[in-house]
Amino acid sequence: MTDAIPLKGNWNYPTSIRFGAGRIAELPQACQTAGIGKPLLVTDPGLARLPMIAAALKSCKDAGLGVALFSDIRGNPVARNVEDGLKAFRAGQHDGVIAFGGGSALDCAKVIAFMAGQTRPMWDFEDVGDWWTRADPAGIKPVIAVPTTSGTGSETGRAGVITDETTHTKKIIFHPKMMPAVVIADPELTVGLPAHITAATGMDALAHCLEAYCAPFYHPYADGVAVEGTRLVAAWLPKAVADGKNIEARSHMMAAAGMGSTAFQKGLGAIHSLSHPLGSVLDTHHGLTNAVVMPYVFAFNRPAIEEKMVRLGRYIGLKDAGWNGVMDWVLDLRKQIGIPHTLKDLGMSDSHVAKFSTMAEADPCTGGNPVKVGAAEMAQMYKAALAGAL
Repeated sequence: MTDAIPLKGNWNYPTSIRFGAGRIAELPQACQTAGIGKPLLVTDPGLARLPMIAAALKSCKDAGLGVALFSDIRGNPVARNVEDGLKAFRAGQHDGVIAFGGGSALDCAKVIAFMAGQTRPMWDFEDVGDWWTRADPAGIKPVIAVPTTSGTGSETGRAGVITDETTHTKKIIFHPKMMPAVVIADPELTVGLPAHITAATGMDALAHCLEAYCAPFYHPYADGVAVEGTRLVAAWLPKAVADGKNIEARSHMMAAAGMGSTAFQKGLGAIHSLSHPLGSVLDTHHGLTNAVVMPYVFAFNRPAIEEKMVRLGRYIGLKDAGWNGVMDWVLDLRKQIGIPHTLKDLGMSDSHVAKFSTMAEADPCTGGNPVKVGAAEMAQMYKAALAGAL
């Protein structure tokens, strides 16, 4: 209940965002605004081969910027990707980063910019307690973020998720100054996304909004952003999946993604805790995994979130705004856009439950779950998601 939540919190809101179709043309100007003269453009291998990257590099060069390209990034970025990016950054004597792509590229790029002037190992800055204070703020280089998917919202976040290859665990590297200096949110850059990627990334945005809204902390600003982000996903994700050239739908989904990231400074929960082990061990797509486990986590959390979800149902205009109506909406949305129903469809088996449950318990998102959870509760949700039992 609301009256049980301490009425106190630390609130931050995001950065300068240049939103709208065609605004990628402002990339050189954005670099200059951020004081970047020699940017390293960081993206993934798939995007690196596309005309949009060639065009971005050309526009920067034509403006006199000493730009170079780094694209050795995995779908779930690992420490080696950051290390290789740092070598490229230092070898080229770059003074800033253009983070260009989906969540993996944006996260890796932000961590490269963060680590550029640090002397301690990267894992010393994991999002644990006040470890971020170990960093030298003067060593953090500015970032221009250019998202090409509408999901992670990493463009408006102050952290990056990197996998530790030695333990196969995803870790969050955090610092307030990791927030990009300028975001160019151009929905035209998302037009080429296949329908299944549009669906998975859109559900990631929804997961961020809903988990932030349900987190057991006092942050009315984040709650407001989260419910409007949810409404945008409900109205526009099916249209973006059905017609990838629908710029109106692409625009609203790009806004929803940034809103989800803005809202989840309030907290995330077991959706992400359950998803991270699958991503780090089985290399599943993060947004898709979130989408699969979402209803099972909601069912588990029902005693703590039912009242909030009913309010949400009324806000987004469901005919049945009760608990069952909201759950039916989530399930129907998943089915409509082609999200699998069980974790078995993603390659998980019963043999993974014990290990993944322990990993999920230790995940930094676990503390934001509305119901207190440990390994036993994580195992309960994993088993439900494997069996498709709601």
